[in-house]
Amino acid sequence: MDDFGCLPKTQYIAFLGYSPKFYKALTVRDFRYLFAYTIPLSALVSFASTGIWTYSAVFYAFLVLPLLDVATGQTTENLEEEDVTYKKTKWIFDVMLYLNVPLVFGLLAYALHTVQTGDFATYEWIGLALSGGILLATNGINVAHELGHRTSLPERLMSKLLYMPCLYMHFFIEHNYGHHLRVATPEDGATARYNQTVYGFWFTSVTRQYVSAWKLQMQLLQRQGLPFVSVKNDMLWYHLIQPGYLLGVYLLFSMQGLLFALVVGVISFLFLECINYIEHYGLRRFKTDAGRYEIVRPHHSWNSNFNIGRITLYELTRHSDHHYRSTKKYQVLDSHAESPTLPLGYPASILLSLAPPLWFWVMNPRIPQDMKDRLAHD
Repeated sequence: MDDFGCLPKTQYIAFLGYSPKFYKALTVRDFRYLFAYTIPLSALVSFASTGIWTYSAVFYAFLVLPLLDVATGQTTENLEEEDVTYKKTKWIFDVMLYLNVPLVFGLLAYALHTVQTGDFATYEWIGLALSGGILLATNGINVAHELGHRTSLPERLMSKLLYMPCLYMHFFIEHNYGHHLRVATPEDGATARYNQTVYGFWFTSVTRQYVSAWKLQMQLLQRQGLPFVSVKNDMLWYHLIQPGYLLGVYLLFSMQGLLFALVVGVISFLFLECINYIEHYGLRRFKTDAGRYEIVRPHHSWNSNFNIGRITLYELTRHSDHHYRSTKKYQVLDSHAESPTLPLGYPASILLSLAPPLWFWVMNPRIPQDMKDRLAHD
């Protein structure tokens, strides 16, 4: 007998449908992804402040987190098979994602109310907008991205809901049906070319992914034999839902709130495009003799194993494995020895990308030589 009452622990676990061989109790380490909530906390400080402290989330994301990345170092070890089996079934990892939905919308409503009722100097307003953009990019778009790869309807709906205030709902279609198929090829708008600046990439990625989303939607409708005007035309829904959201913001928070919502949304998806930029910059897949692109391998995405970045972004930084096996949940993603590795964590890499000469100086030598050689002959 033990603390489960009348049944031994192994029998009790078997009764619940789990294999006793793979049963493990939750540990403190399993809760490390709660650290991702420090971004919303820093945003809350921004929204509740005046003066320079309206930039609290900016300071935290691009000063404190890079320093913590350096201080805590990197981890390349992967989970044992037994750990993978139990982590995939633990509810806590999903709940930590789901809680971002009320958290993001609650903080966004607070920010809109603050902007509507407060009297802020221009520099303070910019600090609030940047902080809001960081919140939506990390705990909005990033979580939406993870949930968008799930198969259950509630999780996919939560994904689309989180994309809404970022004004980037079409990304759900393009990312899942376009980017993952075409990554590291010239056909992929979300893959930055060798020697392309992040500023040029903002324009090409945003426009090409939007056009691609429409093309993919039309293909999906055609396969199902459905007309353009159909309840299954998600792109039409997105173009009704997002203006509806903005109308609701205007009615509740006036023109000041609407302007803030628009600016914060744009900032959030530009942050996303910065992440797309550093994740795939300069890497290429090439066509085989059969005329098809080689299959996606871990060396077709940049990886980062800095510990703080990993837990803050729900393992998005192990991007090589995500593209290699896109259905894997964040808590079981692996590091691959053959993956090209960013020399810095994600926040510091984003800052570096904003200075193109420095970015090229640091990153161009790190691109696999065989890729550069083949690019030179294409």
